[in-house]
Amino acid sequence: MTNTDGTLSGDLTEWFRGHARDLPWRRAGFSAWGVLVSEFMLQQTPVARVIPRLEEWLERWPTPAHLAAVPPSEAVRAWASLGYPRRALWLHTAAVQIVDLHGGRVPDDVDTLLALTGVGDYTARAVAAFAYGHRHPVVDTNTRRVIARAVDGNGEAGPPNRTRDLDAMAALLPQDRADAAVFNAATMELGAVVCTSRNPRCDDCPIRDACQWRARGYPPYDGPRKVVQKKFEGSDRQVRGLIMAELRSTHRPVTVAEIEGLWPDAAQRERALAGLIVDGLAVNAPSGGYTLPG
Repeated sequence: MTNTDGTLSGDLTEWFRGHARDLPWRRAGFSAWGVLVSEFMLQQTPVARVIPRLEEWLERWPTPAHLAAVPPSEAVRAWASLGYPRRALWLHTAAVQIVDLHGGRVPDDVDTLLALTGVGDYTARAVAAFAYGHRHPVVDTNTRRVIARAVDGNGEAGPPNRTRDLDAMAALLPQDRADAAVFNAATMELGAVVCTSRNPRCDDCPIRDACQWRARGYPPYDGPRKVVQKKFEGSDRQVRGLIMAELRSTHRPVTVAEIEGLWPDAAQRERALAGLIVDGLAVNAPSGGYTLPG
């Protein structure tokens, strides 16, 4: 199935305009900086957790210049429980780069955006498309699932493949720039709230009559599967999170003894701390112990 006649995009965008969630980054006048920050925060983090933190962040640092003017430790501290705190460091570095190299304006070109620290292909395309209205295919996990089902007739998308995934979305993208941006957002929204990974609401789907997976009787997926992340409880990620919470809780150095009291397994604790140091999230304090960077 292609989109040459506009049927798929027309049905989906019409549904989106009537059913889209009211999210901050979709509102008129939302800044390109706000879109960039939201994309950093939304990486592997649920929307409900992102919205309040995003609003606090933009109230405190409404432009890249505001964030670039404070130490990176403040960005990490404000990131709090969003997870993957390296993103806070990367976002701070990107803000400094935007100020130093681009006069404080978030770039609108995909290649220039990709040169910013922490900005990958998806984020660059999302900012260019949603903040500036440029015509680019934007593909996330939800997009891939919708295309896999509606176009390819598969229950799951399988492991990502950048070239294949972008080509598949590009083939569906309307030619009009504004319509393309809406279709990108609509496809993501459909995958997030209707065409979900588990328990999809197929009877409520606006493109159900064109869906190849439905037409084929919902065959089970039998292709390659992505690697499943190990459980959080007892993992190095949990230990890293405990150490990061301790570092964020104070402006003085956290002592070695305090870190030792956070987790009983010395080898795992030391491995987690070493990883934080390598990532630049923990630094040795001159007086002993560890602090946040900057």
